[in-house]
Amino acid sequence: MFRVVITGAGTINPLGQSVPETYQAMREGRCGIGELEFRDVDRLAVKIGAQVKGFEAETVFNRQQLALYDRFTQFTLIAARQAVEQAGLTFGGELANKSGVVLGTSGGGLTTQDENYRAVYEEGKNRVHPFVVPKLMNNAAASHVSMEFNLKGPSFTVATACASSNHAMGQAFQMIRTGLCRAMITGGSESMLCFGGVKAWEGLRVMSKDACRPFSATRNGMVQGEGAGVFVFEEYEHAKARGAQILGEVLGFAMTSDAADIVMPSKQGAARAISGALQDARIAKERVTYINAHGTGTAANDKTECAAVADVFGTHADTLMMSSTKSMHGHLIGGTGAVELFACLMALQDGVIAPTIGYEEPDPECALDVVPNEARDAEVDVVLSNAFAFGGLNAVLALARV
Repeated sequence: MFRVVITGAGTINPLGQSVPETYQAMREGRCGIGELEFRDVDRLAVKIGAQVKGFEAETVFNRQQLALYDRFTQFTLIAARQAVEQAGLTFGGELANKSGVVLGTSGGGLTTQDENYRAVYEEGKNRVHPFVVPKLMNNAAASHVSMEFNLKGPSFTVATACASSNHAMGQAFQMIRTGLCRAMITGGSESMLCFGGVKAWEGLRVMSKDACRPFSATRNGMVQGEGAGVFVFEEYEHAKARGAQILGEVLGFAMTSDAADIVMPSKQGAARAISGALQDARIAKERVTYINAHGTGTAANDKTECAAVADVFGTHADTLMMSSTKSMHGHLIGGTGAVELFACLMALQDGVIAPTIGYEEPDPECALDVVPNEARDAEVDVVLSNAFAFGGLNAVLALARV
């Protein structure tokens, strides 16, 4: 079994268009949620979201590329370029053959779908661009990343709703740990903030119209976000031999299925995933200092997650810190676990715990230390990143300092 470390990271999300910007926003407890800005937003009941503002694709990609890149692919490539640059890797020869890409997304090219359905059904057009299919397919981002960086090993996309990124990163971790690959580009991205994307989520009646307040008694739903987080996972000895900066080590991963309900979470399923990650990492539960929670701001999710953590950790749950950064950057659906991993890396690297902002009143059913409203300095050993998705699909990662 090989050790797996993170040697590069990149992002574009509602809190910032780089890793340093994102860390700074998390330290400050800055909120990236605001009024949505896109066509027909006035027809929506929910008019808030966490958009990536100030991003002009035309300044990054040429016209030919834009014909192929949906917004979620654009986000992915921007984040991947940052991550590969930081890692300092050039993929050629045997390394190219032993490296790949696994990314998570739920909606894929939903913006492209929305635009083209509108053109055909609302505007009455009889033709669409010939690249609509390769632009909207869920594996588009993974494929373009593999082509840009010459990654000739396993390359694919994972689509497991809100757990997509964690499942993708878990698969990348396992492929390196078993020796199948030497390096992997992994993470996830999402861009569902368009009329059709938000309108569909409105139908579930789980969306807040004012703010995301995870674990607070006054919470009233989730808020959608968009963006990408991408990382370079690398075999430890390979990274060490070339003198790479190591951002953290991936110790373990577990995934479970509730096999119970398509939308309601299960305490047992979540608890088995958390326990499984600890067992896979071969660490005692007392070593865990911080958990980046799934923490959507819905009553069902928040209470179930807190109950699962309490069951797994027992009395140690009283000293754990657990926060939800969705309160700042929104719920990026398939890309959310990737952006949330930055809170885990910030805790490991800088000893700063990102807060759960918007917290107003304690909820007796969420009676854990949720780091309310302000970031906190702390000595951190091991961190967990939770992801619990519709369909009862759970994925948890365990990380530590090297």
